[in-house]
Amino acid sequence: MTVPHQTTSPDADPAGKPPEGRRRMIGRRWLTAIVIVLLIGIPAGYLVVSAEQSRDSGRDKEAESSATGLRDYWPSLMKRRIFEVPIPAGSSRVSYFETSNWKSSRLYVQFTTSAANLDDFLLHVGSSRDRLEPGEVTITGRDADVVGWHFPDAHDWASTTIHREDPRPTQNITVDFTDPAAPRVYVVSTTTP
Repeated sequence: MTVPHQTTSPDADPAGKPPEGRRRMIGRRWLTAIVIVLLIGIPAGYLVVSAEQSRDSGRDKEAESSATGLRDYWPSLMKRRIFEVPIPAGSSRVSYFETSNWKSSRLYVQFTTSAANLDDFLLHVGSSRDRLEPGEVTITGRDADVVGWHFPDAHDWASTTIHREDPRPTQNITVDFTDPAAPRVYVVSTTTP
């Protein structure tokens, strides 16, 4: 006579381990839920932050491009490199404005600096005080009107123009020496694509 074969309990593990306890099952489910939230939440949070930064950057660029007249800030290092306007460290009352169209781009910059820093600036742009024409203003009336510059006769002006081959910029530089210890520099740097 044969005895019928008994099946194992559905709760029993085939390897002979006892069934998982309720406490362990809840802990495992919580751990799984936390991992899923982290795997989805962190990238989603990153995307939200990135989108907001991109939107803010677009607003900044829009504000800059819609601005009219000089902005009382230093131009970015990239703009200074492209337009080759090395504003000396320690300069004050720095303002700039940029225009751009399909024919040319212009960077208008003004700053006040020391006499020694002026010499350094002129050296870096490929000029010197000896090349400044006394009593001259090389910035055109049209360029002056764009940013509201005025060059009254009562001031002590000196100017030069630095011509370079494209794509490097051409620069009109005018310096106000009315206060020789703190000359005021006006630059229009023009690039053509």
